Amino acid sequence: MTSEQTSYLALNTYTKLMRAAETVTNRVSRTMAEAGLTISQFGVLEALHHKGPLCQRDVAAKILKSTGNITMVIDNLEKRELVTRERASEDRRYLTVNLTEKGRELISTVFGNVEAAIMNEVCVLTPVEQKTLGGLCKTLGLRNAGNRQE
Repeated sequence: MTSEQTSYLALNTYTKLMRAAETVTNRVSRTMAEAGLTISQFGVLEALHHKGPLCQRDVAAKILKSTGNITMVIDNLEKRELVTRERASEDRRYLTVNLTEKGRELISTVFGNVEAAIMNEVCVLTPVEQKTLGGLCKTLGLRNAGNRQE
């Protein structure tokens, strides 16, 4: 394969990957929007639901957002009384984010709906194709990362 063909293939593959991801994300995010949540807000609630209370920095890392962006997302969730923030007494810079009962109820309901929407999107692939795609995405994501991704 020539250098030009390799370049075309890489760009074509990237374009297909990004279009597929964006299309699936847009369709799945409708379920989140019906609950009044953005993708980032859903990500925060889901992380806290499955991992328990987390520091704000860990929440940002978990949902692949900057710490600056996550502050605004958590501010908005706090205004809706879905989460609370607590400062550590030993280090006032350290904020722990917790789900409120209202937040726990919302994510418990919405998570099942989002999970069903994701399954509906991905079920066009066979289980073998899903495993293959997952492996390929992991390989791409780990390229030069120097750390493990689960």
